This record gives sequence, structure tokens and C-alpha cells, in this order.
Amino acid sequence: MRIASWNINSLRRRQDRLFAWLEATRPDIACLQETKCTDDQFPVLALEAVGYHSAYHGEKSYNGVAILAKAELKDVRPSLCDEVIDPQARVIAAIVSNIRVFSIYAPNGQAVGSPAYEYKLNWYARLRDCLSKEKDEEMVVCGDFNVAPEDIDVYDPDLWHGAIMCSEDERKTFRELCKVGLRDTLRLHHKEGSLFSWWDYQMRAFEKNRGLRIDAILASESLAKKCSASGIDIDMRKGKEPSDHAPVWAEFKVSEK
Repeated sequence: MRIASWNINSLRRRQDRLFAWLEATRPDIACLQETKCTDDQFPVLALEAVGYHSAYHGEKSYNGVAILAKAELKDVRPSLCDEVIDPQARVIAAIVSNIRVFSIYAPNGQAVGSPAYEYKLNWYARLRDCLSKEKDEEMVVCGDFNVAPEDIDVYDPDLWHGAIMCSEDERKTFRELCKVGLRDTLRLHHKEGSLFSWWDYQMRAFEKNRGLRIDAILASESLAKKCSASGIDIDMRKGKEPSDHAPVWAEFKVSEK
């Protein structure tokens, strides 16, 4: 089973790229973030035509998350656990082939110490509490976490030291999230540096590989043991008007039901 996650940075603007990527890679499950479209704008029928069911939670111009899957999506939930639907469309969950799948778009935080930063830390605590209540043995949490977990995930650790997405409190919240029993699938197979998933549009950052790894697929312990490969689709950051993120992916040796 191949599971992928991509911050598409506007589905309506990059719908052609999405369909080309789905055709080329054929993930069994694809989680999207920053779809930036309302639910009535989501291309449900077009996705069905190419073999994908979909669950989505969006809002106009901002945020937005979705799960696409070849198999049927069950128990769809556009919120964190038993909460009412969050006006910021940042989470959607569903069960696919007996795996609980989360697609999440964490807050950016804007600047260390700002109200948005405090909201980010509190949001992470809510996410952790939600995941700790999940009863499903196998779970995967995919998305844009807006945190570079370690210095190895940053092109210039000294430059980014203490900055947003690299501050110690943000990294601590990410570590606490993983303590609920989640493994970073990329690091199961790749220990090296210079593996990034986001590059700024400015200053030829992508061409110079000045990036951060802020997107990830986190798998529960039982599912992580079945992870046979993982990586980043760097080529999707190339070409005309790309997203500033590249898709991340992981493959698992599981029976697809």
C-alpha cells in the first residue's frame, strides 16, 4: 500500500497537477493540505472518474484538507475527535482498509511568541490528546506539520535557530505528538540530511536546495513495522507554477481490503 501526502497550495490552481500526479504514482491513499476551496468546489466527480473516493473539509481561500483513496472511506470525521467542526479546516480523518487515516494542516504560527504561535502550540496539544484516544491499532497521520523536527531537517540550522518552525517549543510539541506511538516513516529508511519537502518561492530556494522538511507521514508502531520504503517526490516541486511543497510518501506491506 502506498500512502502519500501533499500540501498542494490551492487545489483549484493546481488541479491538473494533482490528476497528473495521481496517474503517475497511483497512491492507494493521498492526503492533501491547503486545498483552499469550499466543499462545493471540491472535484468529487472528476476524482471518482479516475478511481478515487474522497473526503474533504474546506474553506474559502485558506486551509482545507482532504483524503483520497481507492478503497471506500468510512467513519469520516472533519474535526479533532469529538469536537465540533473547527472553523479552521485543518483536520479530516477516515478509516481506509482498516487504517485510521488523518490528514492534518498544522498552523504556521507566524512568529515565535505571537498569539498565533500560542494557538499553534495549543492546537498541537489538542491533536495529541485526540490521537491518544484513538482505539485503532493501525493509524497514519499525514500532513504539513509546519515544524522541522531536527536540525537535519533544515538547510541552515544556524540561520533558522529559534525561528518559527524550528523553535524548541515547536519541536517539543512535535516530539510529544510522536510519543503517543507514532514513527516518522521517512527516517525509518533515510538518515541523511538535505531531504526537504518545502522551499520558499523566493531567492531560487528550490534550485539551491534551501529548504525545510515540514511534511511527514507518521505511522503507529504496528504499521511502521510494515513500512518498506519512503521518500519525497522532488520532481513535483519543478515545472510551471508548482506548489511550494513536494509530496511525501511511504509504502507498507499490508493487505488491502
